[in-house]
Amino acid sequence: MSFSIAHPEVKRAVEIALAEDTGAGDLTTNSCIPRELQAEARFVARQDVTVAGVELLALLFEGPELYKRSGDRAPAGDVLAVVRGPARMLLTRERVVLNFLQRLSGIATLAAQFVAAVKGTGVRILDTRKTTPGLRVLEKMAAVAGGVVNHRMGLYDAVLIKNNHIRLAGGVRTAMERARAAGVPIEIEVRTRAEIEDALAYGAARLLLDNMTPEQAAGEIEFIGRRAETEISGGVTLSNVRAYAEARPDFISSGAITHSATAVDINCGIFPV
Repeated sequence: MSFSIAHPEVKRAVEIALAEDTGAGDLTTNSCIPRELQAEARFVARQDVTVAGVELLALLFEGPELYKRSGDRAPAGDVLAVVRGPARMLLTRERVVLNFLQRLSGIATLAAQFVAAVKGTGVRILDTRKTTPGLRVLEKMAAVAGGVVNHRMGLYDAVLIKNNHIRLAGGVRTAMERARAAGVPIEIEVRTRAEIEDALAYGAARLLLDNMTPEQAAGEIEFIGRRAETEISGGVTLSNVRAYAEARPDFISSGAITHSATAVDINCGIFPV
């Protein structure tokens, strides 16, 4: 998923953010900044980052100059973008822009660190649905900017049978037999050798090895022997992802990429012109 400002969810998120922050008007700016004053805003990275979301400036300002794009690396001190226009507009929209840039670039930066940690293993890193409500599309775009692969976007575009589904359906076999009606490949969460054997017997396309140690996962992946794709999930962090990758799964998913990413330091300086 490339970073597209044409996506309706992206446009809606920006509109909501502006309305939330501006309300009936910017009392401070409108009271002390002359209406006719023109200014220039410079967005500068204050730390090494992987950029995401800079394209959003085109939804907020006319003719932004973008020096970086989503997915680009920017060392501390690099200018990401420059915007010119009415000083009042730049001031009023500054925080909304920074909130998006800092949050999304934080996700992209962490995602890139996960990808770097497994370099050379052939494992692909996946994001999850552990996103900020209302910002999933933007956050998943940011994850892709960092080099990871999007997992399912929501409950509507893939079948993933999890532990609670298995329990409520009455077992792996029943859950899988019923899920075939969806007409798409089935991924199923497995925690024991017995569940793995059942899932393979009933044609699972991918097995989600949940909350295993790297050593346990390696043993189960060897047993599976490429009869299905394998994905490791549960408790995966930047500090242990390499150990999991060395178990040689096809995929590793981590919710930390979106739910635990720290906003990066990006500054906006505004100057009269």
